[in-house]
Amino acid sequence: MYCRVIARIVLGPAFLGVMPLMTLAQPAPPRPPFHLVGATIDGIHAAMASGQLTCTRLVQAYLDRIAAYDQAGPKLNAIQNINPNAMALAAKLDAIYRTSGPVGPLHCIPVLVKDEVETSFMPTTYGSAIFKHFTPPQNATIVDRLQAAGAIILAKANMGEYAVGYAGTAFGDCHNAYDTTRDPGGSSCGTAVGVSANFATIGIGEDTGGSIRGPASNESLVGLRPTLPLVSRFGLLPSTPTRDTLGPMTRTVRDAAIMLDVIAGYDPADPVTAQSYGLKPPSYTRFLERNGLRGMRFGVIRTAVGRDADPNAADHKEIEAILTEATRDLRSRGAEIVDSIVVPGLVELLNQSGNGTAETEEAVNSYLAQYPQAPAHTLKEIVDSPLLLAARHDDLARRLGHSTGELTYLKEQQARETLRTIVLKVMADNRLDAFVYAPAEREPAPIPATTTPGSIRRFAASLAYPALGVPAGYTSHGLPIGIEFLGRPYSEGTLFKAAYDYERTTRHRHPPSTVPPLPAEP
Repeated sequence: MYCRVIARIVLGPAFLGVMPLMTLAQPAPPRPPFHLVGATIDGIHAAMASGQLTCTRLVQAYLDRIAAYDQAGPKLNAIQNINPNAMALAAKLDAIYRTSGPVGPLHCIPVLVKDEVETSFMPTTYGSAIFKHFTPPQNATIVDRLQAAGAIILAKANMGEYAVGYAGTAFGDCHNAYDTTRDPGGSSCGTAVGVSANFATIGIGEDTGGSIRGPASNESLVGLRPTLPLVSRFGLLPSTPTRDTLGPMTRTVRDAAIMLDVIAGYDPADPVTAQSYGLKPPSYTRFLERNGLRGMRFGVIRTAVGRDADPNAADHKEIEAILTEATRDLRSRGAEIVDSIVVPGLVELLNQSGNGTAETEEAVNSYLAQYPQAPAHTLKEIVDSPLLLAARHDDLARRLGHSTGELTYLKEQQARETLRTIVLKVMADNRLDAFVYAPAEREPAPIPATTTPGSIRRFAASLAYPALGVPAGYTSHGLPIGIEFLGRPYSEGTLFKAAYDYERTTRHRHPPSTVPPLPAEP
């Protein structure tokens, strides 16, 4: 907003006959120039208010970066389909802005959406060549909410086929923006790489076992897995409904909080969200305190959970050192630390909790049944397709013929409930606000990875509790590593409070050098 010069009237003592004196306040310092790389929601809106930026210029600048770096240059392969209406929407938003101001809290904010989420105006592929040309007739609830808040769905992002890994038959492998020879994290790889490379301002990922937080760690981003009933999954291809959720992937904690304000809340189309009714605060941004860590108390988990975790490996030791440095930073901000805290039976109960194999076929078949025009109508048809990636074929085939009525599945749910009780007891006994741990137990592996590593990221997924990842540093190879805060159900505000202060005072994130500013870019 343009600054106004305000006159200040000072009246001298009347008996001295001093005339009223008009003095002008000092003019406000000029606003710093807008930079696209690292741009935030607030920064974009401030640049628009000051006249430095228009919506059409912003959208075109992101499209230019996608053209220069996604299929050319380092070929990150983060983007699947670009919204053909993006520039027209930008022009419309510019016109509205000139006459009546911003549409909403995300006015003209370009968003990348994982291509597991339905859009009626462009294909939704699930990362698979089977659905490469499939456009559903409706939007996911999360898409409607973003657009109602003024956002532009700029593109659908690449993903691991049917939400596993970072490879798919629709558009191939994603590549890490910090080192294109390395694992970008899966399965929300395209969203993470695209937001990290500044192909859009913010993004939407999906998390069943770590698919938001893993890529966020690998791409030096903030990634939130919300409490499961908090965000509607209507319009999402399911994998494991008791674990599937959607959440923000951003470059800053504040942007994630602003996004959650928009996408969270009850949706009649996803009955599970009724559990969150009345539990969403007026705004998650109110938790963003400059001294938020003061007086908070965290339990640091150092237990190796991954199937291939090796505490003696050089990269594991580096990650432990990053976590140790993070605990020092938390202490320096006034937090209390209970280091090397023990969650009894953690590894055993996570293994007993399974991965939701029994849920998949019923959920996928029910979802596809609503679309007679879809190229496949059952999980069996997908598994039988010659277009399916070999590794995905084997995993999905193991999910055929199972149901949630099986004794094995019921035992898995018992293990999950036992783990929840233990976790809440440990938190109560130690007066914890949250747990803290490194979500990665090894640095991003060279492509192609020979195995799919297990990790502690499945901890939050098994609990269905909220977990917020934030950048914490880099390995000796220059690869990003994050830390993760995990809290009680609906404690997203607490996690934002901790992560905001940590982010603000450590400022670990720097943009990847593979995608520098373009010559003509703002």
